[in-house]
Amino acid sequence: MDDQMLLSSPLRDFVIWEPVLRLLLAADAEGSAGRTRRVEGRISRHTWRLDLPDGLPSAEMRVVEDLRRSFDSCGLGEMLFAAEVQPDGSTTLHLAWASLARTRGFPDLAVLTLVDGVLPEPWRRLPDPVPGAAPAPSADLELLERTLRERLPDAVGATEEEIAATEARLGVTLSDELKVLYRVTRARWDWEDFHEDYEEADRVNTAVGCELSSLEELYSVDAARRHSSWSYGATDAVHCPPDAAVQGLAGSPGWIVFGSNGGDELAVDLTPGPGGHTGQVILVSHETNLGADLIADSLTDFVLDRTKDERCLTGSPPAVARVRAGSLESIQAAAHPALEVLSIDSSDGAPFSLAPLSGLTRLRALTAGPGVLSDPPEIAGLVGLEYLELPVQEWRVILDAAAVPRTLLAAAIKVQRDEDPLSVAALADEILALWDRTQIVQTVLEGNLGPAES
Repeated sequence: MDDQMLLSSPLRDFVIWEPVLRLLLAADAEGSAGRTRRVEGRISRHTWRLDLPDGLPSAEMRVVEDLRRSFDSCGLGEMLFAAEVQPDGSTTLHLAWASLARTRGFPDLAVLTLVDGVLPEPWRRLPDPVPGAAPAPSADLELLERTLRERLPDAVGATEEEIAATEARLGVTLSDELKVLYRVTRARWDWEDFHEDYEEADRVNTAVGCELSSLEELYSVDAARRHSSWSYGATDAVHCPPDAAVQGLAGSPGWIVFGSNGGDELAVDLTPGPGGHTGQVILVSHETNLGADLIADSLTDFVLDRTKDERCLTGSPPAVARVRAGSLESIQAAAHPALEVLSIDSSDGAPFSLAPLSGLTRLRALTAGPGVLSDPPEIAGLVGLEYLELPVQEWRVILDAAAVPRTLLAAAIKVQRDEDPLSVAALADEILALWDRTQIVQTVLEGNLGPAES
């Protein structure tokens, strides 16, 4: 966190916090005028966790929204706070400021990135080679060109030099069908091609079947752009069955986006799955983080409206397993050489030993609820762990036992509603210190909320 950003933040002003503190005090049904009272919570520009009753009037909830909007102007991340309010109203407000670059928190989860610039494994996955992959039988260059020229007789096409320059920029050889498309129309939105005529642009889009990008706007789907957060990404998995048409990746240098449907990306796939075709058309949804859907076996099929809708599966057992809340009742049932992600959910029953996971080198993510592990330091034996999500007590145990795996790239603390946010911040600092990361900044503000009403 930039020290100047922190020093200049309006959130360092006690007055900014007064309305929310008053709201929390009013919601404290057990409060009394004769004792010291304590309120606490977590808040950021995107989320908040405050002990407030459901159904509060919109005017009162606006107080919370006003505080959240203060985060937008200062660039600060999540904040943990706790206030002690004396009977005369004098208040000590403790703030723990978590850098957005370091911590991504949900209302019940604080996620610490321990290594800069590293994404979860599914987002680092490159396409597998598929020997023998070829264009679909329906790919018909003559039919495609004839159809496009009939629909767009006056379009301005790209030169061979322009196509070669695009290939050099992308670092890939475009499919023959994609070259045909842009030889007919380079779809450049300028005076020379479209004369800034919206109707002409609509004719091109209608002829092709999507909002067509210009040749210069072609790009490959970047996996990093689809990454949402470690808490989602680390617990997902790439899944590509032997007959999959599309590889279940986050992105590929061979997914060349040539247009959109108004919200999702349409791409020609040069790195298909074992059951797919080179040059097939896929849809990369903005609502998913992994995989893409097969729309057409070829660009010819797409332009001629011979489309399909085949969903791509992503994480699937045995790569991802859940014990207790899922269909599995034991860790032994989940222990499989292909296991990558294991979640052990809280429920009644005896705690589990992690011994059955010993030797599973592909296991990279473990999440566990409170009290489900019989011997938390066994975690040290999981040699390939990149992401670990545990409650406060379990973190305390493995920290004291020096059993935190040093292979971790990110760590998450599950926060229970009754836990002190500042204690959670102190625990996070201990974890960050193992990787020599910058500590969470804490500060104290003083103010007065006035005497409590009798």
